[in-house]
Order: sequence, then structure tokens, then C-alpha cells
Amino acid sequence: MKQIILLFSILFLLTGCSSDNDSEVSEVQFSVIGQGNHFNGNFESPKTNLVIKNNDQWNILKNRLTSYSITQLNETDIDFEKYQVIAIIDEVRHSGGYSVDITKISQTKTSIIVNVEQLTKGDLTSVITQPFHIVKIAKTAKRVVFK
Repeated sequence: MKQIILLFSILFLLTGCSSDNDSEVSEVQFSVIGQGNHFNGNFESPKTNLVIKNNDQWNILKNRLTSYSITQLNETDIDFEKYQVIAIIDEVRHSGGYSVDITKISQTKTSIIVNVEQLTKGDLTSVITQPFHIVKIAKTAKRVVFK
């Protein structure tokens, strides 16, 4: 009888514990919309990470860009039925040569992971800058995590 109870206890433990399938990671393709050093001219915009899912949000971001930065965008008309935009805006830097870079985007079962790095460390010129990087990915309902 003890052996039967022990056997059922072990079976219960083995089948009752769910595996974490969220650890399966795959790469997400993205295309660069724009990247530059001058987010806007007033340098009062805080460092921020944005997930833009509609035209209203996209227009707000475009209105915050300088006219020079708008010319650095590869596209300005986004089909939000198919895509969403991820924008990284770095802090204001008091010298030039800095960058903010989306180096990789991957996904798990429940989330999109955006890897952000600073590939260029700056201190090259005496000019105030605010690096930004804007990309688009296929539309998803998954939670976006920035690393």
C-alpha cells in the first residue's frame, strides 16, 4: 500500500509540474526606420523606450523629431494593421559621438525582448546630442521587454 501511495505521489509531482516553455527563444526580424543623434532640438525629452501601435502615437513621435531627424527616417507611413514601431530615445549627451542601438529582437512564448546597447561611447565633439533608434516589427500582442 505504501508503494502505491509513493508511486502516485511521484507521478503527481512529475505530471503536476508544468515545464517552462517560455524559455524557447526565436529571433524577430526588424527593419530600421531611422537612427541618428538629434532626437529634437530642445533637448528636454527624457530617455525613453516606446512601443507604438497606432498612427496617433506615431504622429506624436514624428512631431517631436526635428525636421533634420525626420529626413533621416527611411519611411514615415506605417501600416499599423501589420506592424508596430519600437523607438529608443537615449538621454541627452553633452558631447557627440554617442549612439543607442537596437542590436537584436527576440521572442518567447509570451514576450518580445529588445536588446539595446550603446555601440559608440561618445566624447568625440563638443555638441549636445540625443541619440535615437526607431525600428518596426510585425504586429504582436506580446509584452515588450527592453534589456
